Amino acid sequence: MEQRLSFITLAVADLARSRAFYVHGLGWTPIFDGADVIMLPVAERLVLSLWSVAGFAAEVGEAPAPGVAPITLSHNVATPTEVDAVLAEAAALDAPVSAGRPRAWGGYSGYFSDPDGFRWEIAVNPGETGAFVLPGAGSADAATASSSA
Repeated sequence: MEQRLSFITLAVADLARSRAFYVHGLGWTPIFDGADVIMLPVAERLVLSLWSVAGFAAEVGEAPAPGVAPITLSHNVATPTEVDAVLAEAAALDAPVSAGRPRAWGGYSGYFSDPDGFRWEIAVNPGETGAFVLPGAGSADAATASSSA
């Protein structure tokens, strides 16, 4: 199996509420918007799929477990000012927000939760890893070339 990810699928309690948050609130553009699912391109060849709980259960074969998912989704930016701006945008949508702050690992990050409690980390990640995940940084091509050698 290739080392890559194509979809991240989240089961959401109220698809209309998620559409209002992601599409109308954050301004993201779906590549597919159906009765049970919204698909949002979030990176080159990576889609965030927001699926109604009923649609998710029908596809997967069981309903998701209740409670807060033990994962975070991370959106990296170049500066602490950008972190704070994204967190302010989420706060304006009435999302619960944990303010950005310097981290022991050398970066700067804060968190917000979407309407279903999925936590988004907004972060500045220093060094090669940070450069790898930012669009246009060029390190992804270098890393791919060096791992292929």
